[in-house]
Formats: sequence, structure tokens, C-alpha cells
Amino acid sequence: MRADRLLALMLMLQTRGKQTAQQLAAELQVSRRTILRDIDALSLAGVPIYSEGGHGGGIALDEQYRTTLTGLHTPEIQALFVPSSGTALRDIGLNNAAQQLLLKLLAALPASHRLTVNHIRQRLMIDSSWWWHDDQTPPFWDDLQQAVYEDRMIETTYERFEGDVAKRTLEPFSLVNKSSLWYLLARHNGEFRIYRVSRFHEVHLLDQSFSRPPDFDLSAHWQAHLKEFMESFTHYACVVRIHPAQLTFVKNLLAGRWQYLEQDPSTGWVTVRLMMDSPLMAKMLLFGLGPFGEVIAPPDLAKATLDDAQVLVNHLRGLENREGGSPP
Repeated sequence: MRADRLLALMLMLQTRGKQTAQQLAAELQVSRRTILRDIDALSLAGVPIYSEGGHGGGIALDEQYRTTLTGLHTPEIQALFVPSSGTALRDIGLNNAAQQLLLKLLAALPASHRLTVNHIRQRLMIDSSWWWHDDQTPPFWDDLQQAVYEDRMIETTYERFEGDVAKRTLEPFSLVNKSSLWYLLARHNGEFRIYRVSRFHEVHLLDQSFSRPPDFDLSAHWQAHLKEFMESFTHYACVVRIHPAQLTFVKNLLAGRWQYLEQDPSTGWVTVRLMMDSPLMAKMLLFGLGPFGEVIAPPDLAKATLDDAQVLVNHLRGLENREGGSPP
């Protein structure tokens, strides 16, 4: 275990540069004292590692030193060669490069490990693509990638979830693929926001560049803004009684956004609290459930659903009369 930790410590310093003892301890989930003992052990073993005290100090490897990785454990090989759909890499033009890299790594493995690779590739696969998604590449996709790579500002026309369209000048920091959908993490008027790429109507590269903050971290920003984004879209709560035959459908449709409350032992109907994007989405669900769903709260949702149902009935009757030759 300690040998793995020492190797991980050297690789972290080699790839990230100078780190504090506290940073290394947090990453490796050990105490600061353990890190200092590991540093002493590496130094005694001849590894050119040094530490500097004071402000701006830390632990670092000599710049000319490189670790040669001569051994891989079976779980590490399995993790490396688990096949994936590769759609995200395809979108950014790196799918072929990824396949070539895996072939080169496979050729470099000892023969004893190649059976492990074939074994795992026939038993596990990760497909991050959603069942139904649009494979068409937006006409501005190349410009959007160029803007992100070169820190170029863009002028966009964007359609929000509610349907309104607005022009925005953005500082495009990063592109993130989530469940086969691409999102842009960008700064607008000094604030970071998340934009779904498929909702851009236009993207135009500008000659103006922007500066990234030196402490910008994509993973940290994405997680923080993703949480904020999700909370802003799940602000409408309702309580619904559902027939047991439709309960699985609702659970799958709203995974992670429903809460079990109680079940009527005589009828089997289940009462759940649902977190929806909006009252409109709640009404659409109730229309889909038909006689297999009943609104408990809020009262205005039941009334709005009934009113919309009456409008729909009148509309369909009007169409029927029109097709039959009678005035609507």
C-alpha cells in the first residue's frame, strides 16, 4: 500500500508541479505527518525531491526527473481498457486519436496482461449516450470549439428554456458533455452560467479575447454551477396520488426527483411528492397519467389541469365539427 502511495505522490508532483504537504495529504487521504515521512523515504531512496518553507513554498521534484512506469496492476489495466461509446470524443475530433492511443498502449503491455484486456472488454462497456439524442452537429460547432481553445469572446443568439430568445456576448470557458448533451460554461456580465449548446441559434467569433482567472478550475466550477442550475429548475413541488401500475413509469421519468410519502393499503395507490421544472411540466405529466393520477397539492394545479383539459376538449370538438362540415 505504501509503495502505491509513494508512486502516486511522485506522479502528482511530476504532473502538477509544486504542491504543499497539506494538498498532497488531502489528495492521498493521509495525514500531513505521513506525507512528510514519505518525502524523507523518497529522498533517502535517491529521488530528487525537495521542500521549501515559507510563503509560496512546497514540495517538488527536480524538473529533469521523470518517473518511468514499469508496472501496472490488473484493476488499473481494466479501468484503462473498459470500452466506451466515444461519442463525446467523436464530437471534438479525438475519437480516432483515442483508439490509436489504446492500440499503442495495448502493444506496449506484456503478453500476460493482454488476456486481462480482452477479458474486461467483453464483459463491461460504458455508454454515456442517452437513448434519444440529436446526432446533427450545429453549424457553428467548429467556431465554438475554437473560441474555447483560444479564449475568444463570442456573440450569440440563445433560446432559453422558457422560449424567449436573446443576444448575448459571452466569454466561453469550457465545453462539458453530460449524458450525450454538450453544455457551454461561460461568463456573462461577470457571472458564470451554463448554456445548452443545442439552444444556440447563432455563434459568431469575435476578435476580442478574455483572460481566465489563474485559479479557475473546470471541475469545481462545473459542480458548483450544476448544483445551482439543477436547484433553479426543480423549484416546483407537487403531491400526487398515483395508481401502482404507473408508479414505475413516474419513478423512471423523474429519477431522483420524487419522494415516497404513503400508500393506501386498500387500493394500492401511492402518494408521492414530485419536484418538477415548472407547473407546465406537472400538467403534462398529469395529462399523461390520465385517470391513473390525482393531484393532492397544490390546489391551483388541480384547477389549472382541469381548465386546460376543458380547453383541449373544446378544441377537439371544434376540429371534429369542422371536419364533419358543421361550424365550429
